[in-house]
Amino acid sequence: LTEVAFQNALAYAKDRLQMRSLSGVKAKDKEADPIIVHPDVRKMLLTARAYAEGGRALQVFSTLLVDKAHHHPDEKVRKEADELVALLTPIVKAFITDNGHIATNACMQVFGGHGFIKEWGMEQFVRDNRINMIYEGTNTVQSLDLLGRKVLGNQGATLKKFGKLIARLVEEEGVNEKMAEFINPIAQLGEQMTKFTMEIGFKGMQNPDEVGAAAVDYLRVAGHLVFGYLFARMAQVALRQIAAGSTDPFYTAKLQTARFYFAKLFPETATLMRTARAGSRVLMDTDAALA
Repeated sequence: LTEVAFQNALAYAKDRLQMRSLSGVKAKDKEADPIIVHPDVRKMLLTARAYAEGGRALQVFSTLLVDKAHHHPDEKVRKEADELVALLTPIVKAFITDNGHIATNACMQVFGGHGFIKEWGMEQFVRDNRINMIYEGTNTVQSLDLLGRKVLGNQGATLKKFGKLIARLVEEEGVNEKMAEFINPIAQLGEQMTKFTMEIGFKGMQNPDEVGAAAVDYLRVAGHLVFGYLFARMAQVALRQIAAGSTDPFYTAKLQTARFYFAKLFPETATLMRTARAGSRVLMDTDAALA
């Protein structure tokens, strides 16, 4: 749904004329510029593209882990892959569908008032995706599953295994200046994640509501950590292909999408960690507000 909404919004943005570019006329032969010249329209389009490509990468990555869990000849590898699948499953279900809601809404917004009428079909993409956040027991329950069972349930052991994948990539590309804009953010968040998780776990032992209060924000932070790792790997491949002489625009587009993701979407993690740390009191000590 994110992909088809993006494709429709992109085509419309290239065709729809409205205003002139803030930095000067772009379509001199037309009475106005196509709306794709406007920065915020590009932000909406790139948000959808980044969430489509990140979601697709996560689904493929998880599918490969499922194959390993079922068919790898080494029992240790099978067990570890199975643990990672369990960790990633609530992220696949909740993070991708939450992002789909953000993306399809953004793509509908590109159409302006046209986006909300039935004839264009954009509102149907929003409606169709909205149910995905409700299926599978609601995304809040997926968040509780991730934090309560998959992370705190084994004292963060599986999360640390995913952390090792990030550490391996950081070690491999840490001195590569061209990879710095992709590596530094995930290295920093990877380090913060351990303290962040321990802090919530400790508070949860004293009051279980603390886990419930932090879970949704926590899943979104974890989702960005996983997406960040995958976008860094995609950027790594793209840079290597370009260095080897490839002129395929696929790789250039991948780098541009990754740069946008890390600059505009990934930083959401800072706010999420702060709101997760706000605790349960501001939610539970509210009888007067909810009377």
